[in-house]
Amino acid sequence: MSEGPVLRLERTFDAPREEVFAAWTSPEVLRRWWAAGPGWECTGAEVDLRVGGRYRLGMRESPEKPPYVVGGEYLEVEPPERLVYTWTWEGDPQTQEGSRDSIVTVRFLPAGAGTIVELVHEGFATQEVRDRHAHGWTGVLDNLAARGLGAPRTL
Repeated sequence: MSEGPVLRLERTFDAPREEVFAAWTSPEVLRRWWAAGPGWECTGAEVDLRVGGRYRLGMRESPEKPPYVVGGEYLEVEPPERLVYTWTWEGDPQTQEGSRDSIVTVRFLPAGAGTIVELVHEGFATQEVRDRHAHGWTGVLDNLAARGLGAPRTL
């Protein structure tokens, strides 16, 4: 899928890739960190980690606000190296204007004792939708560092 704008992010974590992969795929660990901002919370994490399996993740900014829920299907599962999955927002189409099904590819690359996470999210309808996702993914990666694995570092 290469239609539309593509988002590429990279972050290095002070944890072995097996640990980072597990944080990305374990419902228990996802509940600790899956959120788009430091004050946000995860509202649920369901994972059927196999090709053809489905996932569903929710987050919200505060208890007074409705959650953002995304789900999809795993297309590739190669522990601890790679995940590829579809990405579809649930809920009111008005809140997800310009959003459509897209594809996320996450690579977990060894970097000494740490791990480089390379994230590619493609298939956005517009550059504006891509930019909103860039903001959200940056917050998610920040939370993974702060709540799940420790501080990121540059190698």
